[in-house]
Amino acid sequence: MSRVGVGYDSHRFVAGRPLVIGGVEIEFDRGLDGHSDADVLAHAVTDAVLGAAGAGDIGAHFPPTDERWKDADSIELLRTVVSGLDGAVVNVDATVICERPPIGPHRAAMEERLANAVGAPVSVKATTNEGLGAIGREEGIAAIAVAAFDPAPGTGASDAHDTH
Repeated sequence: MSRVGVGYDSHRFVAGRPLVIGGVEIEFDRGLDGHSDADVLAHAVTDAVLGAAGAGDIGAHFPPTDERWKDADSIELLRTVVSGLDGAVVNVDATVICERPPIGPHRAAMEERLANAVGAPVSVKATTNEGLGAIGREEGIAAIAVAAFDPAPGTGASDAHDTH
């Protein structure tokens, strides 16, 4: 039986860094602040996959206090997580929330990079926050993702039986 996980992440904008979303560098006047490359979409996907697998969260696997992860490529972190799981990602559905930059021109490349990392189909959507809150004031970007995961047989999670 498949399991489902949800991931969320947000990062504030900062000058002097490249903007990376879903493993794609986007030309923009600011990047996102974070310990790794601050790829908000890859981080949300990673947390969704980890949640679905019952394997904790991105901060437990790659603590921001550990210098090994400074400026790390978040697609590679996602790939590392997936390779260590006992089972398979079924699919991922994700939404990027920002006023700018436009995500549409980069969507296919993001889906391809993420799908390659998780080994399953990935759908990327985008929306604005209609000017509301920190995201609406263009102070940063957020992303949310849902992942389905099939645990390997005999790992416990897939052996649970409905008692109803």
